This record gives sequence, structure tokens and C-alpha cells, in this order.
Amino acid sequence: MRIAINASAELLHADLGRLREHADRAAEDGFSGWWLAQTGLIDALTAFTALADVAPGMEFGTAVIPTFPRHPTALAGQALTTAAALGDRPLVLGIGLSHRPVIEDMLGLSFEKPIRHLIDYLEVLQPLLETGSVDYDGEAFTAHISTGRPVDRAPSVMVAALGEQALRVTGRRTDGSILWMVGERTVADHIAPRLNEAADAAGRPAPRIICSLPTCVTSDVDAARAAANAVFEIYGQLPSYRAMLDREGAAGPGDVAIIGNEEQVAARLSALANAGVTDFSALEFGTNPEESARTRALLTSLLAMV
Repeated sequence: MRIAINASAELLHADLGRLREHADRAAEDGFSGWWLAQTGLIDALTAFTALADVAPGMEFGTAVIPTFPRHPTALAGQALTTAAALGDRPLVLGIGLSHRPVIEDMLGLSFEKPIRHLIDYLEVLQPLLETGSVDYDGEAFTAHISTGRPVDRAPSVMVAALGEQALRVTGRRTDGSILWMVGERTVADHIAPRLNEAADAAGRPAPRIICSLPTCVTSDVDAARAAANAVFEIYGQLPSYRAMLDREGAAGPGDVAIIGNEEQVAARLSALANAGVTDFSALEFGTNPEESARTRALLTSLLAMV
């Protein structure tokens, strides 16, 4: 299991300079990848182009870009331009449906037929990324385009899939799934079997499973767990994440967050690997500088064991 860093908490500061420093340090420490959510008013793919000279060789990935606000032709163009700016660096285009309260209540868009939306989105997006051409009439999206691409190498496409239908679509059509707030029991019993079965039936390689969770090395587990429940409270309320927490038998986000001393955190990461996770993307958090330092030190020490 590869270990990467989820830098999405840094978006709270909306500072490209801070993101640059964060990515540079992650590369110096030897992490396999650096993942960034699409949230707030910093655009993840545009940020990657601004960091093209930072951390050579380290994989960059979006975790994730919501599909409803962007037409797949627009996202294809932006992703290919970003890939061209990054050169030989691996780029993962992680996309997701987001959530009905976000899409409808915050953005005023329709969340109608999300699985149909996802299928049509991929039917337009992937051919454009791979060939620059698409000829498709769908219910949610239609596109008839043939044009040049700024780079021949297409980004890898992954989907934040949690439900059964989304996992089947993801396994059949993409390189894997990007998870958030999903514990090892749910990965082993729900995510990995459905994803791998769909990929195998479609004749595709075994998919990657990118799992991201809040991670904290601490001597005060109760305080860190309470902090995680407070900071990540919304994820215990959004229906798709709530369903995953229920599968795990977790009351709230703090119960799936990876919290404990060095030995306990390392054991949780081992359990995730055994459950089928191929890449762990740590969202580091701490209630004080010592916890933050211990968390990074442990994650760095585990890189040699991967």
C-alpha cells in the first residue's frame, strides 16, 4: 500500500504559497502522491499547474472535483491542459457526484438521476481525454467534438464511489475509486468486492482504491477523537457518508479517523492494506504541534515498509 498526503485541509487558508510549501515537503519526505479537494475558491487543477515545478515525480490527484457544476467537455480541456503543464508527472483526475444538499441547496442545480449523470459524464469525458474526439448523445450530456489535444498522455480517471451502483460504474469504466470516511471493514466487505468484480467483468485491470482518512498520532485519544467529531461533523450527516459510517458501525467521523499512538496508527494502516486499499492518503490533523509532528514522523517512517 502506497502512502500519500491529502492536502485538502490547507485549502482553508486559500494560499497558493502555502500549498507550494506543503507539496514540496511531502515530496522531500518521500510520499507517493499529493491529493487536493475541489472546494472553496481555489481550483485544484489550476493549483497543480502553478505547482508544476514543485515535487518532480510525485503524483498529483484531485480528490475530488464535483461533476454537476462542470460540463465534461470543459473538465476534459482543463485536465489535459494541466497534464501538459505537469509534463511526465502522474496526474489523477478524481471526480465525484458530490451530494444533493450541496448541488441543490448551495448551487441551485438539479441532482436528478445521479447514476445516469455519472455514466453520461464518463461517456463524454473519457474519449475526449484519450483521443480528443467524442460522438455521444446522452440523457444528461451530449457532445459531438473532434479536436486536438495539448498532450497525448491522458490523465488517469477515478471516481469517488460509495454506493453499489456507483461502484459498478466505476469498476467497469475507470481506474479506481477515491474514498473518504470509509473504514477498513467497509472496504473489505463492500467497496473492494464490488469494485473488483465490476472491473473483472469488464476485462479491466484491478482498480486502485484510494482511501483518505483524518490521521493523528497522539497520547490523548479521547481528545483527538472529540476534535475529529467536531471538525468533520458534516460528514456524519451527509447521506452517502452516513451510510458508510453505519456499515462500519461508527457513530461519527471520529470513530473511523485513524487516531492513537504510533503502534495503533500503524496497525490501522496495516488493516486498511489487508482490506484491499492500494493507496492511503493521510489527511493529517492534530490538536497541537506535537501531535502534528508525531503524525508526520510516523507516516514518514512507514514509507520504508511499503
